[in-house]
Amino acid sequence: MFNGVREGTGAALTGSDENGSAKRKRVSLRESLELITDPRNLDATVEEIFQMMLGIDCRRATETVLADAESGTESLTAVVGLGGALSGACIFRSGAMTARKIAGLMTGMEFENIDDTVKDGMGEICNMLAGAWKGRVPELAAHCGLSVPAVIVGHDYSLHVQAPEFQLHHLYRFEDATFEVTIVCDGLK
Repeated sequence: MFNGVREGTGAALTGSDENGSAKRKRVSLRESLELITDPRNLDATVEEIFQMMLGIDCRRATETVLADAESGTESLTAVVGLGGALSGACIFRSGAMTARKIAGLMTGMEFENIDDTVKDGMGEICNMLAGAWKGRVPELAAHCGLSVPAVIVGHDYSLHVQAPEFQLHHLYRFEDATFEVTIVCDGLK
């Protein structure tokens, strides 16, 4: 999955030997799996990005479905691939109303439709979430790259990931808006 972001990581510089040559130590994320899969890290990441970048308080929601995701209405999904020591993706999904509201907070503009600015804003939010989430785990921060965001807009579509190694999936709320953030991992090195 997301082969375009896989990179040849798996070893880290750990100092030098007596000749001054760099020594390498194998990096294993399995040792940090509990930290990587901790849902509190995703919650803290979402809260931090929305407070810092948009100036709003955002918390995990108790609902299980998007507030503006009635059947047949337009929704938006942004995907940023993760590659290297962890392969997978960060996925941001919202209804059209929430996407326009977030883009408005980012730009200070109002949006009637999901245009290129709204799409770019949602891609950037997803990118910031992916970067901040992986930055909470030192092994990921140093050995996991991000792809360019891809944004999907449409009606009645679903995104399927085949047999992930682990998945974090939460619904978040600010004001009357809700959105989903998912971290899916299909492989750890």
